[in-house]
Amino acid sequence: MSANLLLNLNSPADLRQLEETQLPQVAQELRNFIIDIVAVKEGHLGASLGVVELTIALHYVFDTPNDLLVWDVGHQAYGHKIITGRRDVFHTNRQLGGISGFPKRSESVYDTFGVGHSSTSISAALGMAIASNLKGDYNKQHIAVIGDASIASGMAFEGLNHAGVTDANLLVILNDNAIGIDPSVGALKQYLTAVKAGKNPRQNNMIKSLNFDYSGPIDGHDIFAVIKELKRLQKIKGPKFLHIITTKGKGLQQAEENQVIYHAPGKFDASTGVLQPKSEENLPPKYQDVFGLTILDLARKNEKIIGITPAMPSGSSLKFMMDEFPKRAFDVGIAEQHAVTLAAGMATQGMIVYCNIYSTFLQRAYDQVIHDVALQNLPVIFCLDRAGLVGEDGATHHGVFDIAYLRCIPNIIVYAPSNEIALQNILYTAQLGLNNPIAIRYPRGRGVITNWQAKNLGKYQEIEIGRSICNKKGSRIAVLSNGSIGNNVTLAIAKMQHPETIAHYDFSFVKPLDEKELHTLFNNFKTIVTIEDGTVKGGFGSAILEFASENSYTSKITVLGIPDEFIEQGTVAELQQYCKIDVKSLEILFSNY
Repeated sequence: MSANLLLNLNSPADLRQLEETQLPQVAQELRNFIIDIVAVKEGHLGASLGVVELTIALHYVFDTPNDLLVWDVGHQAYGHKIITGRRDVFHTNRQLGGISGFPKRSESVYDTFGVGHSSTSISAALGMAIASNLKGDYNKQHIAVIGDASIASGMAFEGLNHAGVTDANLLVILNDNAIGIDPSVGALKQYLTAVKAGKNPRQNNMIKSLNFDYSGPIDGHDIFAVIKELKRLQKIKGPKFLHIITTKGKGLQQAEENQVIYHAPGKFDASTGVLQPKSEENLPPKYQDVFGLTILDLARKNEKIIGITPAMPSGSSLKFMMDEFPKRAFDVGIAEQHAVTLAAGMATQGMIVYCNIYSTFLQRAYDQVIHDVALQNLPVIFCLDRAGLVGEDGATHHGVFDIAYLRCIPNIIVYAPSNEIALQNILYTAQLGLNNPIAIRYPRGRGVITNWQAKNLGKYQEIEIGRSICNKKGSRIAVLSNGSIGNNVTLAIAKMQHPETIAHYDFSFVKPLDEKELHTLFNNFKTIVTIEDGTVKGGFGSAILEFASENSYTSKITVLGIPDEFIEQGTVAELQQYCKIDVKSLEILFSNY
């Protein structure tokens, strides 16, 4: 093998100077580079390994960045980033001040569209293609690479439906690897499996029926075959669809064999693929596992309980229930809107439905929350995992807007547990029979209680809706916290020289607010501090400000939370410090009052 080729590639223009016969070597070097960095720095692994040949072929055939390339979902794009001028900074991927883990327009001219959530590429690339036509540029190429089960989302079909009646110069490439984060589900997955097996006659091709020039399926790891087909399609006008077959995690045996685990495996040995062991002895549980184990325990006792998740059975831990009650727990694929209205339909028939959706993904089903659930006052139980700051995935994944976008909706209850016990108790309370929908938001990561499962699972207490809790009495300042960020308040007060001055109240219910307690607090404290791990615009603190204004209270109110900006990637600790809601910042603030 000749000298390292990747180290001399600073742009796709350099790549296009190579002989086609040299590209398999580039592919191997690119795979090794991704593995070596992610093994140490962590990140998404399997998806980018699966599209190495496709990535190289796309930049080799097309005139990027003049031709426009959109990745979907964005965690496929590590190889793309490396060969578009970011090789030397790739080790900063997903770190504070480093490059984003997803394509980002402000980061590179080669990143034509920001993609953190799935299924947007066809619509975005079609918009670009129509704009090119309107400008009179009929030669520019527009390519949407859609993979990791993103094709199953409704938005992808909306884009296909429109594209099929245009003359847009659009190429949709389906990276068909039969898996998202968890294995793909649904009738479309079965259809694509049949296509791969040659069981669907060409006249029965669903994509062709939408007026696309369909080709494939072809081996996405045969770089010469991919290049040949891309060159052919390059000369064809109008909407085109290329179906390629890839293996997620290609090139690392463990990643190929354990695709769910190696989607984002954490640290591992680059040479063997063996995961770096993590000691979890005596650690508090992950909030997602508290949800998963609690709902399973409740479902064993209440046959009306249903679980729903859009493509996140492992991440949400609904998989515990899916394994034991497969007819009562559903993975509906990347389809948040469908998940919400499906839950609403079940609720009309008296079922008790826990709809578990990551906070940032529920944004995609906002109309359904309002129109199909809240307007009809159906008691759907929304479990919003990954609420607040989530860390290295950055701005597209932080769940910081849910309090603001939910509390303005009539009928809905909004609750944020302060710890694991509160989470299990609200999950228990919700299935006793609520008259309203409820959103339960809880963070990514571990709680605060060690040996939680052994000590507490199954020992439930009903929570009074709308009731706050006094964690600590104080003489001068009342701190009102919402959710698990209140644990930072507790730790900060404990570090103070004069903690007796600080009162701490847990306002887990953003809606309805405990107005009786608020009247008492405003009558007794001249200084009020609110703290949340959501946006300060329209959030919990805003609700307290509104209450004070409506009741003509004049206490000084300081609102702490996520500032009015998109927060980039970093560890949760680093980002809390940036937002001044970490323990040290709170200790300093309280001491200065």
